[in-house]
Amino acid sequence: MIFEQDLAAIDKALAPLWPRLSGARIFMTGGTGFIGRWMLEALARSGINVEVTLLSRDPDAFATRAPHLATRFGLVKGDTASFVAPATDYTHVIHAAIDARAALNANDPRRMFETIVHGTRRALDLAADSEARFFFLSSGAVYGPQPWEVTHVAEDWRGGPDPCDPVSAYSEGKRAAETLCAIYAKQFGLGVINARIFALLGPLLSLDVHFAAGNFIRDAMAGRTIHVAGSGEAVRSYLYAADLAVWLWALLIEGEPGAVYNIGSEEAVSIADLARRTASLLGGPGVEILGKPDPGWNPGRYVPSTARIRAELGVTATTGLDDAIRRTALSNGWKP
Repeated sequence: MIFEQDLAAIDKALAPLWPRLSGARIFMTGGTGFIGRWMLEALARSGINVEVTLLSRDPDAFATRAPHLATRFGLVKGDTASFVAPATDYTHVIHAAIDARAALNANDPRRMFETIVHGTRRALDLAADSEARFFFLSSGAVYGPQPWEVTHVAEDWRGGPDPCDPVSAYSEGKRAAETLCAIYAKQFGLGVINARIFALLGPLLSLDVHFAAGNFIRDAMAGRTIHVAGSGEAVRSYLYAADLAVWLWALLIEGEPGAVYNIGSEEAVSIADLARRTASLLGGPGVEILGKPDPGWNPGRYVPSTARIRAELGVTATTGLDDAIRRTALSNGWKP
């Protein structure tokens, strides 16, 4: 029910824009992940005439999870390092393959960096061959640690991660990939649009990976005390997935080549307060702050300014944090 409501809201918001994508031939990496899946679910519901080829490491597994999408769109087996795209003159290439696993970043940072950079180059080459519009899903991690006094980081912020710290492999990989995008735009005239994505919530989000919000919802639903490993002082914000889908498709369709936009929520919350709100909203027994050192790349603030995309594309965040927590839980079987 929640998912269907969200898809209906997405379709209504994008109804004026969908016709402009009619007849498109899209190659997409990362379409089987959380962000890509939301984009595809929205597109499948639109009813427009569009061809999509999805790159997947395991097409059979995706067909089992989402048979309606596997029959609607074409699947090609491979990964970003080795794919061979069907010989088609693509109009759009969406590079949404995002492997942000904390374990990979910690244990094999070279692979993390190389996967991001080499995969982006291969996707860019495909787009250049077809003279296609290129849509790159980057990350707010490119800004590096956000100073506490910068409440909402904007696209013109020129900070960055520490290039001498291997924990920066993911964020530096995204920065290098963005530079590749800029090079292809200048050297080959490629039309590139860049979305820097921050933290997210919503149906289809795995509750068992390293993201705090999902873990908190999982534990509260199970009736367990929510444990915050660190001090809980880090600050985040969470855009709801239905809003994410609207923003991304609007950006792909309407964004100007060379544009860079933050995608996220401006509703900031500390991790400790997020845990308390989740426990309160879902009826969990409480929260325990353990105060251990934070091993992550950003123990501080991670909140975007979205003034640019809201002003230029007219999009809004329609779902606040409390509703995002509730709707994520409801979609995972929580009973109020």
